[in-house]
Amino acid sequence: MSLQKLIAQVEQISSVEDLLAIKQCVKDSYSWLDKAFDTSPVNQLVTGRAHFADALLLHLWHLLRLDEISDIALCAVGGYGRGHLQPYSDIDLLILSRKTLSPDSQEKVSRFITLLWDIKLDVGQSVRTIKETVRLAKEDISIATNLVESRLLIGNENVFEALREEINGRNTWTSQAFFVAKYEEQKTRHAKFNGTSYNLEPNVKENPGCLRDIQSIGWVAKKHFKEYDGWNLVGHGYFTEDEHSELIRCRMHLWRLRFALHLTAGRSENRLLFDYQPEVAARLGYGEEGKASVERMMRDFFRTVRRVSELNKMLLHRFRYDMLNQNVKQQHIIDDNYWLLDGMIAPRHEQVINSPEAVLDFLKVVADTPAVEGLDTDTIRQLRNTRRAFEKVYFVEREACRDKIMVLFRHPSFFDFAWDIMHEYGILQSYLPEWDKIVGMMQFDLFHAYTVDEHTHRLVKHVNHYFSSQNREFPRCGRIARNLDKPELLYIAAIFHDIAKGRNGDHSVLGAKDVMTFCASHDIDDKDARLIAWLVENHLLMSVVAQRRDIYDPDVINEFATAVRSHNHLNLLYALTLADIRATNDNLWNDWKASLLRELYLITQKALDNGLQCQATIDERVTMHKQLAKQLLTESGEDQIKVDVLWTRMDDDYFVRFKPAQIAWHTREIIQAEDDLFKNDPDTLLIRANDNIAKGGTEILIYGKDRRALFAQVASVLDSRNCSIHDAHITVTRDGYVFDSMLVLENDGSRLSSIDRTTSLEEAILSQLNKPGFAHDNKRKLPRQMRQLDVPTKVRFFNIADEYTLIELEALDAPGILAKVGHAFVDKNVTLKLAKIATIGERAEDVFIVTNDEGKALTQDQQVGLKKRILYKLDQLEDITIP
Repeated sequence: MSLQKLIAQVEQISSVEDLLAIKQCVKDSYSWLDKAFDTSPVNQLVTGRAHFADALLLHLWHLLRLDEISDIALCAVGGYGRGHLQPYSDIDLLILSRKTLSPDSQEKVSRFITLLWDIKLDVGQSVRTIKETVRLAKEDISIATNLVESRLLIGNENVFEALREEINGRNTWTSQAFFVAKYEEQKTRHAKFNGTSYNLEPNVKENPGCLRDIQSIGWVAKKHFKEYDGWNLVGHGYFTEDEHSELIRCRMHLWRLRFALHLTAGRSENRLLFDYQPEVAARLGYGEEGKASVERMMRDFFRTVRRVSELNKMLLHRFRYDMLNQNVKQQHIIDDNYWLLDGMIAPRHEQVINSPEAVLDFLKVVADTPAVEGLDTDTIRQLRNTRRAFEKVYFVEREACRDKIMVLFRHPSFFDFAWDIMHEYGILQSYLPEWDKIVGMMQFDLFHAYTVDEHTHRLVKHVNHYFSSQNREFPRCGRIARNLDKPELLYIAAIFHDIAKGRNGDHSVLGAKDVMTFCASHDIDDKDARLIAWLVENHLLMSVVAQRRDIYDPDVINEFATAVRSHNHLNLLYALTLADIRATNDNLWNDWKASLLRELYLITQKALDNGLQCQATIDERVTMHKQLAKQLLTESGEDQIKVDVLWTRMDDDYFVRFKPAQIAWHTREIIQAEDDLFKNDPDTLLIRANDNIAKGGTEILIYGKDRRALFAQVASVLDSRNCSIHDAHITVTRDGYVFDSMLVLENDGSRLSSIDRTTSLEEAILSQLNKPGFAHDNKRKLPRQMRQLDVPTKVRFFNIADEYTLIELEALDAPGILAKVGHAFVDKNVTLKLAKIATIGERAEDVFIVTNDEGKALTQDQQVGLKKRILYKLDQLEDITIP
């Protein structure tokens, strides 16, 4: 099938009553697009679908005798008016008349529109007079934009030209007003995407640097120059020929991507969703290697959108002055080479930025000049030209450049705006080969929301914020940063922390080697180099310990403190870790993670003060917490004898783990329950939720006679109500009572939203625990994005002496996972003592501390049996019950 044959097939249709034949034409057009995609240039297909639509619409128009209506015009508008149609893009039509149509004409038009719907053509249509159209265009910039690209398909040319004259006239939208509206519209659209395209599921049409940014150039130019084919911009001196050709290549790349996405989705879909990425990558020729193919595709995509963003900014900045007839209002000479023009830094003559050294000198000028708000068109052009002129040699190979970049890294203001420029305009990519390898590198998971380079850029900005007087959120990190003698060491560690991603091997170890090489070539002394390398190699250590280990265990603290070695190492690692987590994913950071890291930091700081006498540190904590909790209980009038009796049932681990305010709250609730609730019903359970007592989340307290599968049932109830357990401490007292404390958050990582929410959870948990049996019906389904991800289940066991067993579980974070694991524990007579729950994107990385029915570590046979049971349970998509 070819386009010519499709059009011939259309012309053979003799009646609108032959719906089957018309539908077959439409169906065949999609088949043609699908088959031709692998062999034909995408621009031929995009324009080809528009040609097919032209032929079909004109033929149906004739068959319905609409050409007999003298005062009407069928117009293509929007992308269809431009002559570009992706496979499932809407065919936007305007049926235009000089005056209101007669009833007979209205009936014919209605038949035409109904026919288009009946044959399943994707149309968006409006039927209006010239007057109505002009009025709406004045009110709505989107309608005005669609009309800028209108073209006559068939009908009265005078009617169409009358509309064109009105739309292009000054009474509708002047080119100046149109430019301002489209410029503001673009800024608003970019803000919706946080100013970046470097995210997980980009919109290939709307994201910054994508097709809409290219179209914006065309709209503004066409409104201003009346005609636009792209080369107008070269003729008028806005683009060079190379720049225009580059924009066309970028558009072709994005067209192919969007075309493949439409074919894969089978509908008009512009979001490159996880579900579609592997198939889209395969269709585009990146192979069928799943994750690896997707990451290659996304790398090319992100590099393309950066180029579009550069060209878009260059042009719109120039348009702003020329189209608005503006003169520079504020002009300030910076030095012999640069001046500020209304806040935009511009070169004062050609070839200012003509070498790698000049590029770095330019960044120094930006760092020295706080008033710089942006880059002038000529600045961007000179940066781009120099970057390309020297692309065969990395800047780092030039000794003068090495000296200059260290001046920048030591500059107190470099990491403000100048760092953004270095990242956005590919300067660090031109400087450092290791950085070049991570530009545009996406990781096919739900944890890393940005490319590796964009994540690192954001991390550095978070570090830089520590130094700001506006830093209110992280005062401890602010104190650490402002007390540094050499802040550049922390910045360099931040830049290199993920620089070895994508290579074979441990990226932390490889990155440490890279940074040692960097330090040697940049004359950083050996002591400082070893500190930076240690930070790079251990940048994940604090996060892992805080989220996956028992930070109240003296052995864990001793191991961590020994690895950290000094207060300086601890301070830098803490500051780097916070910035790293916050820069990974906008939804990842929450009060709970903050409290975990803060607690680990403070305990380790104390252990270092005590000369690594970690047990002494823990003993001090027990004594202090008891004293402070007792003081709170005395102030509230609690019976001290009852307090002492209750506390004798708790071991020291309890007083280490909980804050004095939590201990006091637990104590009050349990004493009150023993005086009231348990007297009426000894077998009931105390269930209380408190939003204010635990740092970072809502604490749920469960106390009463121990019962089977309690944790599993509670976990299932919470999961079904879109809550997640992040920490659980389970103690069974000597007299057989269970004490469960669970730290709970909403599934998005926020605190529970209201008192009503916590009350409903209390009631739901109690209702479930009072039911006979242990089943709980959890209807929550696996989220869409996770269906595309393969996370092998791993279960590892570590016996800690003979006291307990630590279990590490890695698995897909599917609904009900904690409940299933809890039931596996019950099946094998395993007692859960502690659970630390971490969700890393689609991956659950959970740690459980358990004992066997004798209160000891699991034997080898028990470990084998439990592992089989856990794997079996996790394979059962619906079964979370116990027989």
